[in-house]
Amino acid sequence: MKKTAITFLLFLSVLSSYANSNSENESRSISDLSEEEKKEAILHYLSSGDCEWNGIKLYGKVKFVDSFPDIKIKYVDSFPDIKVKFVNSFPDKCGKWQVVESFPDIKIQVVESFPDLKVKVVDSFPGM
Repeated sequence: MKKTAITFLLFLSVLSSYANSNSENESRSISDLSEEEKKEAILHYLSSGDCEWNGIKLYGKVKFVDSFPDIKIKYVDSFPDIKVKFVNSFPDKCGKWQVVESFPDIKIQVVESFPDLKVKVVDSFPGM
């Protein structure tokens, strides 16, 4: 029982420190985080099951736009922030994107510099 309580308190302290650091600088991307902040973010993602960036879910129907995006991405071959699989239906899990022209969940702009997220396109095992 003591181990569970200690683990829970440690987990809460990590989450609160992550929330404090995240609220101080909302516009930072995952790649801008320090090693300690990345560990805290990974713990947060694993514990909460979140697949979000700044409150925007990273799965669902996406539309690629040239202006006014929700997220700016850059395609990379190594060290991605998220691995994405493009699907034709049921984009209901982390990293599954369905490209649509109307009623998107997320509007995305592909850029070469200053991305919010680095994306790698995969055929299997999408996610963070």
